[in-house]
Amino acid sequence: MSKIIKIERPKISSDLESANFHNIFYEEEPQLVNCSVKNSQIDNESVDRLILSKVIFKNVTFMNSIFMNIDMTDVVFDHCNLSNVRLCGGTIHRAEFKDCKLLGLDLSKASLGNVLFENCGLNFSNFAEARLKQVNFEMSSLRSANFFDSKFNKIGLNRCDINDIDFTHTSLKAVDISTCTFEQINVSIESLVGCEVSSNQAIGFSKLLGLKIKD
Repeated sequence: MSKIIKIERPKISSDLESANFHNIFYEEEPQLVNCSVKNSQIDNESVDRLILSKVIFKNVTFMNSIFMNIDMTDVVFDHCNLSNVRLCGGTIHRAEFKDCKLLGLDLSKASLGNVLFENCGLNFSNFAEARLKQVNFEMSSLRSANFFDSKFNKIGLNRCDINDIDFTHTSLKAVDISTCTFEQINVSIESLVGCEVSSNQAIGFSKLLGLKIKD
């Protein structure tokens, strides 16, 4: 088992009032604080600089919505669908995504700190030029995800499908991918320096060096 990165969990009260997400569209400074949103559908919406603090979303759909430069602290998404949602340039701190559909989620140029993705579908997600510090990906699918020119600091990848993932111009130093599965990934030799891999993976990576392995 690969090492688990220690992260801070969201700090949320157990006593939250129910809220209607749609009400924020009428606010001059849209925000949700100290509340829960359940069993809602929020598709094709657009809000700039939305603030979320101490919020739990459960069984909520945000498909094809745009929340540019979002500010998110102490937030949990439980069984939610954020497919093709754009959170570009956002700041996400102490957040958890559990059992969520995140196909094509766009977090390019975002800043993530103390974030957990657990049992999530992140295929074709976009983390290009994002900054990730103390972020764990647990038992999630990251097929064809884009981490082009991302900055990693204390990143955990445990039992994830990372086939065809793009780590171009992203250093994997101190990142353990030994429990992950893939047939191929897009990565340079320079980016692999200091990356922790299994013995079988090492044989595969040797092909990048042009080595021929003899039995």
